[in-house]
Amino acid sequence: MSFGTGALAVIGGTVAVVAFLTMSTGATVAVLGYNQLSQVGITALVGFASAYLNTRIVTPCTAAVALAATIGAGATAQLGAMRISEEIDALEVMGIRSVAYLASTRLLAGMIVVVPLYNIALLFAYTATRLGTTIAYGQSTGVYDHYFNTFLIPADVLRSFLVSIVVAVVIMLVHTYFGFTARGGPAGVGEAVGRATRTSLVVGVLVILLVTLALYGQTGNFNFSG
Repeated sequence: MSFGTGALAVIGGTVAVVAFLTMSTGATVAVLGYNQLSQVGITALVGFASAYLNTRIVTPCTAAVALAATIGAGATAQLGAMRISEEIDALEVMGIRSVAYLASTRLLAGMIVVVPLYNIALLFAYTATRLGTTIAYGQSTGVYDHYFNTFLIPADVLRSFLVSIVVAVVIMLVHTYFGFTARGGPAGVGEAVGRATRTSLVVGVLVILLVTLALYGQTGNFNFSG
């Protein structure tokens, strides 16, 4: 019962973190996009900036940070606490495969939970950019929506979900490894959480870079129809 309550608390906290971070990055896209594009007289293309940047790079990176700092760090702390209290050793003595029983379940949970979380991330990013452009800068909603819908490639959204799932797998692998190998009492668990978070952030960004390059190539593509 306590484990379930703790898991719900972690997921609820992750939703709040994802919502706040993606709203912030979406609003930043609106601010920078409008100001930079206004210098060349094409502020109407802020909708394009949202459809292209939020989908392909900004939201995946933001979601990776939130996942590593919340669910990933929580998994490391849980496994580390079980390791130093010899709970994992007790499972192995009973003939239960601790990696399959503890690590694989958390890996699967990370893959499952990242899908709705990423839905929330994309929605908040798109909404924040739209509201920032239309309310703060007064651009017509019709103009924004036209260019957003014109340049948004549905296949890019699906590829973006693929990137987020791959990153979630890598992040959870890193965090479960550091949790399983934690040593040195409570201080060692805290150190393991810190090392896992730093490592997963670096590796996650590299994975996003490589997967994005594999998906879009060196040139990418735009949707100029509409």
